[in-house]
Amino acid sequence: MAVRRERRDGDEIRLTTFIPIKIRKRGGRAVVVRPAVAQVQAKTAAVHDQPLLTALSRAFYWQQLLDDGVVETGSEIAKREGLHHSTVNELLRLTLLEPDIVKAIYAGQQPRCMSLLWFQRNPLPTDWVAQREVVAGFDS
Repeated sequence: MAVRRERRDGDEIRLTTFIPIKIRKRGGRAVVVRPAVAQVQAKTAAVHDQPLLTALSRAFYWQQLLDDGVVETGSEIAKREGLHHSTVNELLRLTLLEPDIVKAIYAGQQPRCMSLLWFQRNPLPTDWVAQREVVAGFDS
């Protein structure tokens, strides 16, 4: 229990607080080691990958430009943005991601090794079921 109350001698109350920490020596210094619960929460906390979020946002914006007929090709977007056409086309592939994967990325809940660089080196299949299988492989 974090706080335990004990009654003693009539109205006198003694409070005892337990804080689950460990103090370890590391490199000659005393360091507070967080408890296991805090470490688990830290591992599951949202970690937003800013380059991936930026790339995903740009990709969906560019796809909207294509869908609305504002531009006709990725090369035209590349000229407007001052980028190489392969960069634009590479990022446009992110619009083919399964919606749950996109939601996880925006929530910061994607697997830690899933980054923009990973997507550039490992193109996911266009089939959403196959994408889920690839992402599920991260957890194992």
